[in-house]
Amino acid sequence: MSQVSRRGVFGYAGAAGIAGAAGVVAGRATASPTDARVDGGVIGQTHSPYGTHQAGIFTPKTQVGELVAFDLLPQTDKAALGRLLRAWTGDVVALTEGRPAAGDFAPDMAQPGVSLTALVGLGPRVFDLDGLGARRPAGFQEIPPMQHDRLDQRWTGGDLLVWVSADDATSVAHAVRRFVTDAAPFATRRWTQRGSWRPVDAAGAPVTGRNLFGQVDGSANPTGEDLAAAVVSSDDWLAGGTQLVVRRIEMDLTGWDEAVRDRQEAAVGRRLDTGVPLTGGEEHDDVDLAATRDGVPVIALDAHSRRSHPSQNNGRRMLRRGLNYTHDDWVGGKAVETSGLIFCAFQASIADQFIPVQRMLDQGDALNEWTTAIGSAVFVIPPGFREGGWIGETLLA
Repeated sequence: MSQVSRRGVFGYAGAAGIAGAAGVVAGRATASPTDARVDGGVIGQTHSPYGTHQAGIFTPKTQVGELVAFDLLPQTDKAALGRLLRAWTGDVVALTEGRPAAGDFAPDMAQPGVSLTALVGLGPRVFDLDGLGARRPAGFQEIPPMQHDRLDQRWTGGDLLVWVSADDATSVAHAVRRFVTDAAPFATRRWTQRGSWRPVDAAGAPVTGRNLFGQVDGSANPTGEDLAAAVVSSDDWLAGGTQLVVRRIEMDLTGWDEAVRDRQEAAVGRRLDTGVPLTGGEEHDDVDLAATRDGVPVIALDAHSRRSHPSQNNGRRMLRRGLNYTHDDWVGGKAVETSGLIFCAFQASIADQFIPVQRMLDQGDALNEWTTAIGSAVFVIPPGFREGGWIGETLLA
């Protein structure tokens, strides 16, 4: 498998990120995320499906994404799952390269240059199949209940995941249809979550992007050596892979809009217009937790950027990469709109990274006033594959 420069892939991750500051215990992972094909662009790209890591982790963020979770059918055993993953691998290769997948009834829909990636994940129940329990990765577990969670089963759980990203919703919808069709003999759709992001400015240059609160969201994602240590597993068959948490975060936009701007910025610890820390500097500079003004901490004790900071979490970090969503529910014959963030975090160990940081936030994050987790799911993201190989081969072959 060919590799690209560390500089290139770290640039990708910087352009791809979502809010905040969490991650992994230093030294857990030793591999480097080095297999995205880098050419400096964000939109209008054709990414390689091959590499040590699946495309869609370190590739640039796109404008549209759709996550689809599946439940395995009762008759789907280890061998059948292998057949499905081989079929999905064929879909990934063809669609990423801009070619119609095998059996595609709309072959003209596939095209290169739409920045399409398709990421495949395995949920907890996969490791109940045919003795796979012994191969469950260290630290892979469900998220325990949190005080501020209000989980809805419509957005929770799943045995398999496909996460399709591209520059446009048409390309995403076509690819998702292919994956769902090929899954039909083996699994049924459990939930679908669709979202969008704005990863470039008016001139087409990559930017961090904003969530629906208007926050520049992703400024503190890990880079450099911290990125590999935070995200990439070195465990057994999962070497080169990672673990993913998906949380559907409903946001109280009305309540947020009623808060004065100073209060909004204090809750985050960064300026809304630029993402610059309230302690000064540039967007990607670290917040200065020791800074005071008139004897009062500049970064409030309950500010999100303090509660999630690695120094407050034993050095834990993770790569956050999410999507904004709006969703209509019909209640009493009337449409009720909900809005929020499909929060996605990659890390080498959910137990060692996400759960301790989330507990810290659950106990005292100022943003809890306006945010509620209504969905939660966890997936193992197998390593990438080389030409002739397939997703999940190191686990199931």
